[in-house]
Amino acid sequence: MIITWGVIVLIAEITLDMVRVTEAAALFSSVYLGRGNKEAVDQRAVDAMRGILDLLDMKGTIIIGEGEKDDAPMLAAGEHVGKWNDDDPEVLIAVDPVDGTRLVANGRSNALSVIAATEGGKVAPLPTYYVDKLAVGKELAGNLDIDATPRENLRIAAAILGVKVSELTVTMLDRERNYPLVEAVRAVGARIRLINDGDIAAAIATALPDGGTEIYMGVGGSPEAVLAAAALQCMGGEIQVKCWPRDSEEIEKVENSSFELDRVYRTKDLIDGEEVVFSATGITDGSFLKGVRFTHNQAITDSIAMRSSTRTVRRIRAYHEIAYKTITTKSGGEVFIFNSLLGKRG
Repeated sequence: MIITWGVIVLIAEITLDMVRVTEAAALFSSVYLGRGNKEAVDQRAVDAMRGILDLLDMKGTIIIGEGEKDDAPMLAAGEHVGKWNDDDPEVLIAVDPVDGTRLVANGRSNALSVIAATEGGKVAPLPTYYVDKLAVGKELAGNLDIDATPRENLRIAAAILGVKVSELTVTMLDRERNYPLVEAVRAVGARIRLINDGDIAAAIATALPDGGTEIYMGVGGSPEAVLAAAALQCMGGEIQVKCWPRDSEEIEKVENSSFELDRVYRTKDLIDGEEVVFSATGITDGSFLKGVRFTHNQAITDSIAMRSSTRTVRRIRAYHEIAYKTITTKSGGEVFIFNSLLGKRG
């Protein structure tokens, strides 16, 4: 495949633009760190993300957004974002303005602002609220099977990595629906890390050399699975999912869709294209990104940006001068961060 200079520049611009989007959402929502108001955290992130997206030179369509679970007025599936000029590229987008609204509201770790985009490809809007997940990094990709038992998968993982099963760490959401899986993993002798929220970061951690976990498994949110798939595709990792309907209504929804209840969907089934781009900015300190920090005159953000075609992973630390930094929101136009910190609208 021949990639022209113009295409390279375009891809680079989109990658950096996505970082601007997650930075804005992280900055604007972090003002509510620890205040106990998760609705305000989410609303501010959505407002900032939506405002920045409309500044970008693209024909963007939200495929996975805030959706029905958040009753969101913005960033809903099907919404158009960007400038939509005639020569702009067509981009499909999946977003989670805050993965871990409760984490931010309660001042806890591992909250991220996340976006994934693809040109000339697809994003799968999974028909169930939850999916069963199995995510691993590059060394284990293609070797485990979500349909196998935890015992089988853990023994294979240990053999490939050259360690004892007792040295493996499995991460899961701390939810009652996952407790049978917790007991199955304990019975094999592996270590377990339970998390309250933030399973995008947990899935990505499996592909990081210092991520602290080798396998992520269990039932979690469907949108988060697609966003994790984008990052893992850029890092050579893998995610497998199966629809996990909560009730007869969701079973019927699956049966009336192009998806199947018993089928395993893999990384490229969830998101694919000529180029997949992923960006995340830390809102609170986490396993691989630091949260937003404020000094007396600066806000500091840590972000990660990835591209699937080159598997390039960039870490970006940005210093934002508070007195000059503005964020274009959807609801109120251009807002100075300084005024936002004071609880005013500028």
